[in-house]
Amino acid sequence: MLLARNPGFPEGSNERGYELRVPLTADGHLDVEAWRERRAECTVRRFWHDEPDRHGELIHGRHGWAFSYEPGEADDEPLFKLEGHVFRPGEYVTVRETDGEALTFRIVSVR
Repeated sequence: MLLARNPGFPEGSNERGYELRVPLTADGHLDVEAWRERRAECTVRRFWHDEPDRHGELIHGRHGWAFSYEPGEADDEPLFKLEGHVFRPGEYVTVRETDGEALTFRIVSVR
């Protein structure tokens, strides 16, 4: 997923995004049952211009789905209604950064 058009990024950015490894159903939704069975394999890499990559996992907690990089909630990045998203190129996902800013990302590839 790459940063889509957002305030401060009228053209989006190829230098800011996330690479996910998550199980999908045949129609492109998050496969929750497969996630439960293989949570350790459901990873995320956050790449951000001029910052070191962050590596974490997809978690589901009392506040819904999030990317988490360390134990505890302080660094979690919640995902807006992830269970309803279809993962295919051209679709969008909203991530709330740790500073509270919600940013929209465009899915560019699914393998």
